[in-house]
Amino acid sequence: MVIFSVYVVNKAGGLIYQYDNYVPRAEAEKTFSYPLDFVLKHHDEKVVVSFGQRDGIRVGHAVLSINGVDVLGKNTGDGKDTLEYLKDPANYPVSIRFGRARLSSNEKLMLASMFHSLFAIGSQLSPDVGSSGIEMLETDVFKLHCFQTLTGIKFIVLADPRQSGIDALLRKIYEIYSDFALKNPFYSLEMPIRCELFDQNLKGALEIAEKAGNFGAGS
Repeated sequence: MVIFSVYVVNKAGGLIYQYDNYVPRAEAEKTFSYPLDFVLKHHDEKVVVSFGQRDGIRVGHAVLSINGVDVLGKNTGDGKDTLEYLKDPANYPVSIRFGRARLSSNEKLMLASMFHSLFAIGSQLSPDVGSSGIEMLETDVFKLHCFQTLTGIKFIVLADPRQSGIDALLRKIYEIYSDFALKNPFYSLEMPIRCELFDQNLKGALEIAEKAGNFGAGS
């Protein structure tokens, strides 16, 4: 079983902690001759495929490296614009690695804020007063689980749909937050969590949950 990531969102909708436990990387690397038979464009500080799919390369995949050197945003490793580099026939043949780019810090902040708003909408749409809001969202690839405390802090876990025991894991993460963030004299409420003991205990809890397939009482 796999737990992909953990998010902690404060009561105002701000992301105060995020940890990627496992990020699957569906990547494809091939050597190309000039010209490329698909279209690339700039999008959100990345170079992505906008048209044409082949050999595991799909629309939306980003250019991750050129000739074995990682691409830095829109630029090659030596600072050249990636699109301009790939328009020059003199640079071919060229080896390009494609894949889904990781979310940037700004994208994670934005998504946390969006989920906070959706959670509130879910509560307001409820036919009964006092709805808990969104507790789970399911796709064919992962499930999003959310636990909100009485003080409004949201603990969010993205996991494999087959992973069991997530409710207990969420409460364990809340316990770790209480013990190693709230009791830390240097931690300010609602602010980003930067505590080594919190990190270590969170990773330990995730490891136990993955190995066991669940996180039972007394763990």
